[in-house]
Amino acid sequence: MQEIDFKTLTSYAKQFSQLTEEREAILKNAEKKIKPHISLVTDEFYAVLLTIDNAKPYLEGKVESLKEAHFNWLNSLFDGNYGEDYTKGMYHVGDIHVKVNLPVEFMAGAMSLIAGEFMKVTANVFADDPEAQLELNGAINAILGFSLMVMQESYQASALASELDKFLKISGISRVLFNNMAKAYSL
Repeated sequence: MQEIDFKTLTSYAKQFSQLTEEREAILKNAEKKIKPHISLVTDEFYAVLLTIDNAKPYLEGKVESLKEAHFNWLNSLFDGNYGEDYTKGMYHVGDIHVKVNLPVEFMAGAMSLIAGEFMKVTANVFADDPEAQLELNGAINAILGFSLMVMQESYQASALASELDKFLKISGISRVLFNNMAKAYSL
């Protein structure tokens, strides 16, 4: 299994999602105004999920614990810590999604729902300051895009590793032999 370079992944995902230092500061500066509304974002998010038939099997008996984890994650979006530790956390979430066989499109769909809920919050909280609202929406979009990129990277790596494990088990090839063969053919 290849070692993950979280520093490089963090830099790449930030660059691609446009999570700049300026946007990180915007998120951190909005913390006190936005955090009181995060439970509403979580509640609305799960209310929508519960209307999606394909999502229901992944939620049954777990809604409250999932809501708690979701609430904590949304709070972390505004705490100013978007480095390698945040990336590792999002990578782990992607890995968990593979382990529970969550369809990959659920992650992108979820980010869209979350962004929509945050737009409602920012429209309310920053009704008198459309420029601040627009800047915060851009920053929220960037952190959600960053998070999604990292989760998808993890999802892809975990899915491939899972398929490789199945292949090795079926074929009877050891991991060492496979790695040696891969190394020999990658020259």
